[in-house]
Amino acid sequence: MPSFSVDGGFRYAIPATMDGVDVGRMVRIPLGGRRVRGYVIGVEEGATADLKPIAATSGDVPIFDRLLLGTLQWAAEYYVSPLAAMLEKAAPPNNPRRTSPSSLPALPAPRGGGLESLSETLNRPGASIAVLAPSPPLGLMSDTVTRLLAAGRSSMIVTATAREAEAVFDVISAAAPGRAVIAHGEMPDKSITGAWSRAQSPVALVGTPRVAMWHVAALGAAFVIEEGRRAMKERQTPTVHVREVVRARAERERFPVAFVGPTPTTEVLASRPEIVRPSSKRLWGNVEVIDRRSETTGGSLLTDPVRRALAAVTRRGAASFVFGHRRGYAAAARCGSCRELRRCPGCGSRPDPGDACTRCGSPLGPCASCGGTRFEPLGAGVGRLVAEVGRIVGSDNVRPAPEDAPVVVGTERDLLDLEPVELIVVPDMDGLLHGTNYRAAEDALRLAARLATLANGSGRRTMIQTSDPEHPVVRALVKGDPLPALSSELNLRRRHGYPPAGQLAVLEVAGGAAAGIEALSELCSVLGPAPQAEGQRWLLQAPDLSAARRALRPLVQRWRDGGARVRIDVDPIDL
Repeated sequence: MPSFSVDGGFRYAIPATMDGVDVGRMVRIPLGGRRVRGYVIGVEEGATADLKPIAATSGDVPIFDRLLLGTLQWAAEYYVSPLAAMLEKAAPPNNPRRTSPSSLPALPAPRGGGLESLSETLNRPGASIAVLAPSPPLGLMSDTVTRLLAAGRSSMIVTATAREAEAVFDVISAAAPGRAVIAHGEMPDKSITGAWSRAQSPVALVGTPRVAMWHVAALGAAFVIEEGRRAMKERQTPTVHVREVVRARAERERFPVAFVGPTPTTEVLASRPEIVRPSSKRLWGNVEVIDRRSETTGGSLLTDPVRRALAAVTRRGAASFVFGHRRGYAAAARCGSCRELRRCPGCGSRPDPGDACTRCGSPLGPCASCGGTRFEPLGAGVGRLVAEVGRIVGSDNVRPAPEDAPVVVGTERDLLDLEPVELIVVPDMDGLLHGTNYRAAEDALRLAARLATLANGSGRRTMIQTSDPEHPVVRALVKGDPLPALSSELNLRRRHGYPPAGQLAVLEVAGGAAAGIEALSELCSVLGPAPQAEGQRWLLQAPDLSAARRALRPLVQRWRDGGARVRIDVDPIDL
């Protein structure tokens, strides 16, 4: 039952005729005049005269073992969730059945040159490795997977999307025929349940974030591909993040975890991982910086160097991609007189249109450099960019994604469909760098690096327009190395107590009163309430929110029992 009030569970008697009831087993139990599904979270000796008996067992295998239960209990407390909600995440859609091992072909011999760091740290609890690579090093990963399977151990590879999981699965299954299993949300429930059942024997499990909470037999290593992507964190309560769940599992189950991608998050770097670079080459293609302070664009979104580059690439018949902000993402602006980037005088962020900063509430006023009151936008949405690029290369040569054309204008969600191109253009890097989100700089580096990997190769390049060319993120993009900028960002977070140096949680209550919330102020900083469309919002901050999270549990239950809708976003991405 997804309720904090019954997190301790209910006690039932195990009938003398029933075998195999242990931690993790799914059972049917009498409750309130009906039979419901339950999960066994403990077995103990004692008198059973006053207890109702378990009615039946469901499925053939336990859903979790004691080690995974420990992680699920940790996650329930960390994300302020009823334990039942976490137990459900560990289960497949249907009742699982035990699968008989079939005859499998012999594993090919490892090719050598695999990710030796994983092999060397198999016995280190919670070992963390950051593999810096522009794309998943599938050869190295498949070699490690093969070595683990030969030793009777499983591996887990988590990707952000189903399409990426399919691509990884194709390579892993070719390296280990008959040993690879895939699971993602676009598969039918029967197939997902079958994948879960197969993972109860040593396999190479490839899947989207849901598999991070599955029990996997003899798990020997985990790979998380681009853990900083938004798809790696659930938006609805409980707001579970793959990175944190896998790290908690690695600590208990004693396996190493490799975070793979061109830009690790500050959360990974703060854990002081072993840094591995499979290649000595730069992590993404060449990046050219256009300083907008010296450009007079006459109201155009694109500078002269970018206009010339787009025209030349299109004449050669090559492909270009122009990045536009997603809907609702305000562009950066600069002073029309001195061309300095407009910044909030209170917090330094890039302000949204209006008279006051949406982050700190400070009045924006005139330009801090010259006192000018006319500001011009430096970026725009897809529609305006399509129109402007069309005037440069001809309207027949430009289309919004996902349409096909020599020049495609799109947002981050269109990158999965994008093939490598000769030219990438980021018209408004400042809108990314100086966003109101405290993670803006880190997110800008991740996104721009991801774009630049699509223009990686001889003769290809990425052009970014910015009024802040000395920003650490911009320098990192030019150098092709994310670590100096991320280290600088981590130091900044430490000074302000932001994650990973401190902890944050957002509390949203709608449809009811949040009575008693003032008691949390003795355990953490409570900022708010801020009004929302249907309720109120608070921000909780402390070096450690453990005590506040425990105190929240009965409060949230009381609010929900009173009819309120409550959302708790632990480690928020957007803030």
